[in-house]
Amino acid sequence: MRVEDDDEDDTEDEDDGTSHGKSWALVAKGARFSCNDLESSDSEDELDGQVAPYRLMEKRDLAKSILLELEREHHLKVQEEVRNKLASLEVCHQNEIQRTISAFARLQKYAESRKEIDRRLDVHFQRRIAEVLDKHLSMVQRDHEQKSQIVERRIRDDAALEEAKRKEQAVKEEKLRQERARQEAEARQKEAAKLAAEARKTAFEAAKKEAAEKEAAEKEAAKLRDAAASQSSPNSQNNIAGIKVYADKYALEAESRRRALVQNQVPENIHLSKEFSKYDRQIAKSISKLMPTTDSVRARASELIKALDGQDCPRPISCYLFANKIISIVKSRNTKDKTFGNLAFACGYVMLLVTNQVPDAMDYLLAEFNRVCIYTVPKHLHALNAQARTRDYYKLIGYEEENEQLESTESYLTYVVAYVKLYAAMIQTEIKGVRHPHGLAEGWKWLAMFLNSLPATTATACALHAFLKMAGFALHKKYGSQFMKILDVISRCFLPALKEQGNKMQAEAVNNLQNYLNDKIYLEEPEGQYLVQQLLSKELFM
Repeated sequence: MRVEDDDEDDTEDEDDGTSHGKSWALVAKGARFSCNDLESSDSEDELDGQVAPYRLMEKRDLAKSILLELEREHHLKVQEEVRNKLASLEVCHQNEIQRTISAFARLQKYAESRKEIDRRLDVHFQRRIAEVLDKHLSMVQRDHEQKSQIVERRIRDDAALEEAKRKEQAVKEEKLRQERARQEAEARQKEAAKLAAEARKTAFEAAKKEAAEKEAAEKEAAKLRDAAASQSSPNSQNNIAGIKVYADKYALEAESRRRALVQNQVPENIHLSKEFSKYDRQIAKSISKLMPTTDSVRARASELIKALDGQDCPRPISCYLFANKIISIVKSRNTKDKTFGNLAFACGYVMLLVTNQVPDAMDYLLAEFNRVCIYTVPKHLHALNAQARTRDYYKLIGYEEENEQLESTESYLTYVVAYVKLYAAMIQTEIKGVRHPHGLAEGWKWLAMFLNSLPATTATACALHAFLKMAGFALHKKYGSQFMKILDVISRCFLPALKEQGNKMQAEAVNNLQNYLNDKIYLEEPEGQYLVQQLLSKELFM
């Protein structure tokens, strides 16, 4: 439909006030245009089967055309407003997106700045902590160095004092030696004159004396064999010809009493008895599982106490089997291994825990120690001449025989050291709240009797070093200056006497004792003692 421009302009000018308002009113009210005429005509044409042309211009007047035109303009205007609104909304949306992106960027930048600030603060605090820690460690190190210097100064002063005393003693001994040498030289000159006058008489008596000595040697050998078989008492050993017994009388009496206890209470060949073989295997199995750990010590002690308290086996026999098996651990374990010391301390704790519950077992332990190693008495048997050094003599002092051959001296000394270590470990063992029936006081007596009665030999030196290595720390801790006097006696008397003998094994024994004294090993706690002692004290008796 088309309306001329002039008509449209005139209509707009004339009806500017009225028609425009009406058209807006119609649009606002939602007026509809009726096309009933068109619909009816169409239906009639369809019925007739003929198509009649539309004559819209004939049907419509000017007012309707204006309304249609106004409606079209209104529609276009609404579309334009919608497009403008959409455009403004899109611009607003884009602006909002930009603002959001900008806000996210600022937020990210703020987070990064906070991270950087936190990192700087962390670095600053770490630096401060490192400075404070370094300052503290420096103060601790300086304090430790000062204490170390004080201790070293004291050690140097003590060493200088001991060296001065040693030199003074050496000077005195040298003067005494020279005086004795002079007296001996004078005595030899006098004896030379007498010997010259009696030379013929001595030659005549020599043959007679030689025959008497042969007869006496045969009698001495027979007595020695009898003593090795019986070992009934210390008096019997003192009566053996050709052998001198070095021991304190109280130690010999205690040894004799313990031996008599075993002989009276325990049948001979008890290990061959089928009646008690079950208990023998039970105790041996429990001891064979012993390890130098707290759990093992606690478990083995409980098992052994239960076995010794059993009603089926007499108490003396069970105590004897226990003593025999725990001391025979020296034979079943490698005594040359460095860990044997730890195992010895573990055995010491087991012995103390068992004897605390079964006091009778201590006498059997000591009797077994005295049987396998005479230096635990302490006692030393010295052959006065070559005729006395028979197979029976070596068996009497503790040599083992295997395949009809005596063990070597090196093997014998190894077992002496092991037995003495085990004995010393038992003596020095202490547990809070547990009374020790044979503790450090007995160890102090043993050491005094050892130095007062026994001579300086390779065997005694090895036994002494083994005892000090295991129990020296505990003795020094308890007796202090008195123990230092004992060490001084060893340095002044025992070691010089040992050095005069001068064979290879004695030189090694001398070096061991000398290093023990010079390095002051008695100030160092033996390896394997502290951990077991602390844990047992806390876990078993707290």
